[in-house]
Order: sequence, then structure tokens, then C-alpha cells
Amino acid sequence: MKRSAFYSVLAGALLILSVSACNNKVNEPEEKEEMEATTPKDTFSLEKAKTEIIDANSEFASLFNEGDSTGVANLYTDDAKFMMEGSPAITGRENIQSAIAGIKNSGISRVDLRTIEVWGDEDMVVEEGELTLYREGVEVDRGKYMVLWKKEDGQWKLFRDIFNSNLSSD
Repeated sequence: MKRSAFYSVLAGALLILSVSACNNKVNEPEEKEEMEATTPKDTFSLEKAKTEIIDANSEFASLFNEGDSTGVANLYTDDAKFMMEGSPAITGRENIQSAIAGIKNSGISRVDLRTIEVWGDEDMVVEEGELTLYREGVEVDRGKYMVLWKKEDGQWKLFRDIFNSNLSSD
């Protein structure tokens, strides 16, 4: 009888250990799935951001070249600043729209933008670039620019935009 009680206790202990071990193995995949769910799937890629900014610049140039100052202004954040040579900073989308329309009305018919380099993180990226301005198909100016891009609603938008001419002021 003692042997039978011993075997019963041993069998019970082994059963508890087996169930406990099975439960731990069952929980491991769940824990892994939980970890994957909380780990960001999309990590920031500066190369991807650069490509998106180059695409946004293409849209900017296309809208400007078509004379769509409202479309250009919508590429800026609501609280953006537009800083051009010989002028105080222009703040806000509506004022930027007026400035873009003024540039277009001054006879600048086309702008070309070329990204040189970008730096930043998932929230903000700085772009260094070069620009060329045309009047009736003739190049009239070359310059450089720096833009601070801000991510809004999944899109890169111009937050701070400063540019100036390479031509001397003589």
C-alpha cells in the first residue's frame, strides 16, 4: 500500500510538472507575439525620407510651374515660415501662398530643385539643396536652400524654408 501511495504521489507530481511545462511552452509564442505587436514594424529610414522629400520637391516644382500657388502653399505646415532674401520671414500657409503668387507674378515661370543631402529623424528632416529659377525658359538665377521638413499626418511638409541667390547683389 505504501508503494501504491508513493506511486500515486509521484504520478500526481509528474502530472503537475507536465501540465506546468506545457503551459510555459504555450505562453512563449504569445509573449513573442505580444512583443512583436509592441515593437515598431516600420523603423525610420533616412533614405526613404530622402526619396519622399525628393518626390515632394517634384510636386512643389510641378505646382509652381503650373501657377498653382495654393497647391504649393498646401505643401507647407500651418505654422511654416518662408524666408527669402531681402524680405522678413513670412509666416503661415495663407501668407506663403501670397508670396508664392508674387514670385510667379514677377515673371519667374519655372523652378528646378535638387536635393543635395538630408539629415534627421522620424519627426524632422533637414534638406540642403540647390535651385534654379527661369523666366520664359531662360535661366535667371541659381541659389541654395535649406528646408526643415516636419512629418504631419504621415506626409513630409515644409516647416522652415530659407533660400538665397548665388548671384552677387551688385
